[in-house]
Amino acid sequence: MRISVNYDQCESNGICMDIAPDLFEVRDDDFLYVLNETPSEEQRSDLEQAVLRCPKQAISIIE
Repeated sequence: MRISVNYDQCESNGICMDIAPDLFEVRDDDFLYVLNETPSEEQRSDLEQAVLRCPKQAISIIE
């Protein structure tokens, strides 16, 4: 699986970072960074929650 972010939609509000801090980070420049584009199966649950809770639906999972 791979994480995909539509940066045109992303608000960098940090909800995904709160859910999965090992996968996402909003830095001092107020931009979202994906820390690991190909997470392990053990991280799937957190990633799915981040996808569901993103207010702009900017995150998706590519299988």
